[in-house]
Amino acid sequence: MKIRTATILDLQAITEVEARCFPKAEAASENDFKKRLSVYPNHFWLLEDDKKLVGFVNGMVTNEPILRDEMYEDANLHNENGQWQMIFGVNTIPEYRRQGCAERILKKVISDAKEQGRKGLVLTCKEKLIRYYEKFGFENEGVSESTHGGVVWYNMRLTF
Repeated sequence: MKIRTATILDLQAITEVEARCFPKAEAASENDFKKRLSVYPNHFWLLEDDKKLVGFVNGMVTNEPILRDEMYEDANLHNENGQWQMIFGVNTIPEYRRQGCAERILKKVISDAKEQGRKGLVLTCKEKLIRYYEKFGFENEGVSESTHGGVVWYNMRLTF
């Protein structure tokens, strides 16, 4: 398996994986990904198994310490010199789950953020995933103000 950053040519595959990994109300659309890929393709980490996309992590960089819902929709809020790597989604297609795929990508994202001199990473997750992200050093900061997808999210932060 190989990890690489995305290009606009990956748009359809990324959109298909997202649709398989998140409920419709929470999933980013092809148009959302098109905007993101046009602004920050180097913040899309793709995991491929023999050129098949099996998982990815994406998110913008900002000086803002809190992940706001507006960031999902407005790619222009990205600041390449920002202090915080936001993570919008951690995706692994069902048949590759529980094989360490997400862990492999997350470790690369964390390593890259550290290498780029960021303060750390921020994500939101559902309650059932808090312990999973804590394994990587993320700390639970409590319930998020996010209303994304109409579900309860928790703020998670990994500070270097």
